[in-house]
Amino acid sequence: MTTALFAVLAVLALAGAVLVFRCASMARVTFALLGSLCCAGGVVILLGLPYLGVVVVLMMVMEMVIMAVFMIAYMMNPAGLMPMAMVHNRRGALAISAAVFLALAAGVLLVPWPDRVGEAPRDTTFQAGEVLMRGQMLTMVTLGFALLATIVAATVLATHRGRYDRFGDDLDRRPADDPAGGGVGR
Repeated sequence: MTTALFAVLAVLALAGAVLVFRCASMARVTFALLGSLCCAGGVVILLGLPYLGVVVVLMMVMEMVIMAVFMIAYMMNPAGLMPMAMVHNRRGALAISAAVFLALAAGVLLVPWPDRVGEAPRDTTFQAGEVLMRGQMLTMVTLGFALLATIVAATVLATHRGRYDRFGDDLDRRPADDPAGGGVGR
């Protein structure tokens, strides 16, 4: 079952990658790339690295959604659906792609891969976390709190008034005197 699922995900990832260069609109290319990378994340999960596979899928979903939103908001053609060329210098790109593919395939086939020594870890997520955070846990926790404090402080400083400014010192006063206008009951 795992082998069949691996084959299906690999074929779908390849089909999505081909569609990236065959579709004529940025929006369709974005979703073809999203599908391809989600299938690649599924392959990584099947290879025994569930944490890394889920991170790949989550990262690609958020990246592609943000890209689609910006395309819809800022592209000159509506929602990135107008036809456009996705490849420039087609012959040069094809030559470079073929050379890179042949070099990578030769590397896979000609490199003397080492034999596995020992057993695979039971929990690859724990092992990755231990390797990444072994001596740096306090640093990372401190950095996380510092980043959170920076985000909160930047938001507070960027907002020129708070949610209660329209009431002044007397929060029980109704109706509120909203100096900026708008709000509920315009």
